Amino acid sequence: MSNPAEEVLKDIVGMIKEDKLVLPTLPEVALKAREAAEDPNISALALSKVITNDAAITARIIKIANSPLMRTSKQVEDLHVAVNRMGITFTCNLITSLAMEQMFQATSDIIDGMMRDVWNRSTEVSGIAHVLCKHYTKLRPDQATLAGITHEIGVLPILIYAEEHPKLLESPKMLEKIIEKVHPYIGEMILKSWDFSEDLIAIPKNYLKFDRNPGATPDYVDLITVAVLQSYEGSDNKLGAVDHSTVGAFSRLGIDTSGEEETEDLSEEMEQAMALLNSEG
Repeated sequence: MSNPAEEVLKDIVGMIKEDKLVLPTLPEVALKAREAAEDPNISALALSKVITNDAAITARIIKIANSPLMRTSKQVEDLHVAVNRMGITFTCNLITSLAMEQMFQATSDIIDGMMRDVWNRSTEVSGIAHVLCKHYTKLRPDQATLAGITHEIGVLPILIYAEEHPKLLESPKMLEKIIEKVHPYIGEMILKSWDFSEDLIAIPKNYLKFDRNPGATPDYVDLITVAVLQSYEGSDNKLGAVDHSTVGAFSRLGIDTSGEEETEDLSEEMEQAMALLNSEG
């Protein structure tokens, strides 16, 4: 008997190779920001000029610069000052994360709703990862934010494919299983096509491998593993039933799985991070 997930994966990869299904591309403002960040001599003022044409992103960058997450005492009203305060790399990763929201849209109501669900889940994981990163690791919170936003990016082409193959929509459980099996492979393809760093490319295929052992030092995969499991805590999803004490990522981050008191104290900060990433927040 054929495996539906393998068939869909084979079909999607074939369509991508034949240019019948195009991999998602980063929004223009994100491409320009990442291109600017590659210039070692780029100034905060020059980067600001790249961003300023996008009024929505500009407003949200300033809002984030003034948020409790940035722990700034003086109000920021100017984009240049905001970029200067947050730094070039941090700002560029933030722009990429914010701009990606426009990718999670479709023409049909069913698929559009599913894409919004993926986006909302991604912002939740991203917000949790950002805060965990600051409190439990020496990794970069901006990179953790981007990791959370992109960990399920491989779902997008699958949903576009499903839109053109309505039979998949007739069985939500089957589609869910296909997405679960296929999105890590497609996600890796997308992140490679965007020239993302290896530590982010590794996430889609590895964040649900609870027994992975990369060493004593936590990495971005660990952050997303923990963030995803915490996001499902208390839900009826099967990930909500995972025993955290059996997941190595928690111990590598130094999170005590017996009590959860520490992470509970961070819940307000996590909520703030999630809201800032979502335009409806």
